Amino acid sequence: MAEKTYQVIVRGRFAPLDDVQRAALLARADEHDVFQAKFTEEGTVTYERSLLGFTFRCLVPATREEAESVVIGRAEALAATAVAELGAGHRDLTSVSTDLDDIKIRHRARS
Repeated sequence: MAEKTYQVIVRGRFAPLDDVQRAALLARADEHDVFQAKFTEEGTVTYERSLLGFTFRCLVPATREEAESVVIGRAEALAATAVAELGAGHRDLTSVSTDLDDIKIRHRARS
């Protein structure tokens, strides 16, 4: 049972693309615009038409005992799968995670 949730952003570059892969990604680029990005357990991939790189955003549930490196590993595996489903490869993954329990919400003082 998940006791914590991490918000993870994975950034990477596409592996070298052939003309068919490039055309397929460009045909679906509007579906993967940054304005479509959401943090979900399935994750979302966004990229620009330049096809230089991509960003994958996801939520990863974890137990209190799981190390952050395990969470990042799962997020990177999800990102690799999502990019492969688009018909492309990946390289140069970097990730940053935030434990949602650590986020402090400041409420405005009432006047």
